[in-house]
Amino acid sequence: MGEVDPAFIQDVEHRPKLAVSQAEGIPLIDLTALAGYSPSDGAVAASAAAAIEGLVAEIGEACKKWGFFTVVNHGVAAEKRERIEREAREFFGQDLEEKKKVRKDERKVMGYYEMEHTKNVRDWREVFDITVQEPTLVPASLKDGEEAVIEWTNQWPEYPPGLREACEEYTQEMEKLAYKLMGLIAQSLGLPANRFGEFFKDQTSYLRLVRYPPCPAPHLALGLGRHNDLGALAILAQDDVGGLEVKRKSDGEWVLVKPIPDAFIINVGCVMQVWSNDMYESVEHRVMVNTEKERFSIPFFFNPSHYTMVQPLKELTDEHNPPKYRPYSWGRFYVIRKGGNFKKLDVENIQIHHFRI
Repeated sequence: MGEVDPAFIQDVEHRPKLAVSQAEGIPLIDLTALAGYSPSDGAVAASAAAAIEGLVAEIGEACKKWGFFTVVNHGVAAEKRERIEREAREFFGQDLEEKKKVRKDERKVMGYYEMEHTKNVRDWREVFDITVQEPTLVPASLKDGEEAVIEWTNQWPEYPPGLREACEEYTQEMEKLAYKLMGLIAQSLGLPANRFGEFFKDQTSYLRLVRYPPCPAPHLALGLGRHNDLGALAILAQDDVGGLEVKRKSDGEWVLVKPIPDAFIINVGCVMQVWSNDMYESVEHRVMVNTEKERFSIPFFFNPSHYTMVQPLKELTDEHNPPKYRPYSWGRFYVIRKGGNFKKLDVENIQIHHFRI
């Protein structure tokens, strides 16, 4: 990745500004009150009820205004995060030939990859994907009415030997946190805390390890081009190098998200935008690179079961606020988008706006 291949170069209007705005950052939310919170029924100790109510209001405001927020005191043990970060560095530190032994392709969609495109421009990064529920079931066919499924499974490298255990331990922590956050988001929409639980019975969630190498032309390329996340919720661990930018809803400016030690960055995805009937929008974000330092990040994408028909929730629509989207099959949508990672497309890949009424 030394020379800048034209495949990495962004169109002029999408090139990063190296002097970025850090004026008003995304909200910082302290989750200490979650210690006794159960997302299955929203139950909390009476003494914590007021604190939870405050949390619900804060999260609702963050989802509405930003689509992003940072959480601290989240209950995830620091050593589990440190362990997976160590293992990720070990894995990416190997020769390309070693990493390619677990390279993903259109048939094996989990594993290592270094050629991803976003909006048809190549990303300056390498990734390793792990599906959470193994096997993960997805539709075998993209045609309506056909119900056959195929199984997605993980590919694990021989080295580092501790990678698998570190990833499996970490994803358990991410799932627990995701369910709690989904409970709070449900309550912020005026719904029962367990409203979203049914959609994740056979979840298609996945974990991604990412390395952004130093780049000789950070004014031309992006580690990850502008995009919206597809699923319900994403939980991101980033190192102290920084580079994530969020498009501020109030004025369309790109704002750098400052790394905070032991914090997670949360954002709502396109599925939540549809479920909430646009009350909570999925916001564009991207990743800048730099000439000096490599950057590591670990996003967890919380995605529903493949058979979920994604549509605005009935409780959030009425004659004055009719549904803004037609129902769509999450499984088919997800399979199409995953396939788009392996080739440069001539047209825009499928997006939720294609289902807008």
